[in-house]
Amino acid sequence: MSAPSSQSARRTVRITIVLLFAAWLVDYADRLVINLVLPSLGAEFDLSRGQQGLIVSAFFLAYALAQIPGGLLADRYGARRVTLWALLTWSVFTALTGLAWSFAVLLLMRFVFGAAEGVFPPASLKVLVERTTPDERMAANGLIMSSNAVAGVLTPLLVAPLIAVFGWRSAFFSTAALGVVVLVAVRMRLPAPLPRTDPATGTARPGAGGVLRLGVIWRFSAMMFGYSAIVWGFNTWVPSYLGEEYGVSLSAAGALMAIPALAAAGAIVVGGRISDRLGGHHRTVVLPAMTVAGAALLLVAFSSSLIGFVVFGTLASIAVALCYMPILAVPLSGLAPEQVGVGSAVVVLGGQVAGIVVPPVVGALADAFSFQVAFASLVLGAVIAAVMAVLTPQDAASFRTATGASRLHAHAKELS
Repeated sequence: MSAPSSQSARRTVRITIVLLFAAWLVDYADRLVINLVLPSLGAEFDLSRGQQGLIVSAFFLAYALAQIPGGLLADRYGARRVTLWALLTWSVFTALTGLAWSFAVLLLMRFVFGAAEGVFPPASLKVLVERTTPDERMAANGLIMSSNAVAGVLTPLLVAPLIAVFGWRSAFFSTAALGVVVLVAVRMRLPAPLPRTDPATGTARPGAGGVLRLGVIWRFSAMMFGYSAIVWGFNTWVPSYLGEEYGVSLSAAGALMAIPALAAAGAIVVGGRISDRLGGHHRTVVLPAMTVAGAALLLVAFSSSLIGFVVFGTLASIAVALCYMPILAVPLSGLAPEQVGVGSAVVVLGGQVAGIVVPPVVGALADAFSFQVAFASLVLGAVIAAVMAVLTPQDAASFRTATGASRLHAHAKELS
């Protein structure tokens, strides 16, 4: 088979970016909806903040548990197939969430929904790796993942008025319908993978079990935990905080949340381009960015005005968002294509564990002390991310050395 022309390859990259952007937009919007409806759920089902946090955690528990199986499925059965099944299944259970009639049912629906969405990230990353070259991968992924921040802008602006008029159930029905539209688009338009261009290393490559035993992968996962602890600990409780502290309506809170979300969207794209330009070297970005984020979070926690809360919250969002692509850059560049599914799943898993642990902890701290204490506690996430940035390889070559020359080769010999 002849190699595709450069024009054809560029077209493959562009279409892949657009389709994955749309899929991630729906994925993230579906998750953000729960933050907007928490006050309504608390009122309808008489739930404490801790119980509301458990609704968020039920999703992330299943989402985290599904990461590695999702990577294994993508590596074995194909990333495109797993992506399509994930889109279909999570859209169904998003709609079913709108039919919930009790706290227990909400927990069950969010858990199954989380499992359906959980197989998507490693499959999506594998779809991207198969359709891009290494030198353009992080910039492409930065554009795709900016969809998360764009969803953070659009979801409150569009869904909050919908909830105000039609009730909280309508939010889940509408986002489920959008998921079906994206499913059809991906099914019909996703291009075939590009010919493989990654250089041969001469190193034996282990199976999934060998990848899961790599301590270096888990350190990147811990870095993602620190990043996501800030994102989910903050975003989950902002609507509730603004309503209780400043008397801001849900629609107005949605508009205010759009400001840091829009800034974060740009920061994610910039972080991807910086990663490509630096060839990894995430420490250069993560250390100063998390330092700024930690300081901004303290200013957010103890701000005495709504304007201060929005300004410092936006600064924290920008600093944190700059780190997302750098955290992923080295693993995605250093892993072989046949290892990307399970390897990326491990890294993403750290973020989902943060989603399980942090929202109910922040809610419990708000109940026991105050939202000020709860938001200030998120500085620990910045500390974890910064420490892990120091303890991980800084480029693809050093990553391959850490994962290939010793333990991977020895494990491959054991299997042979």
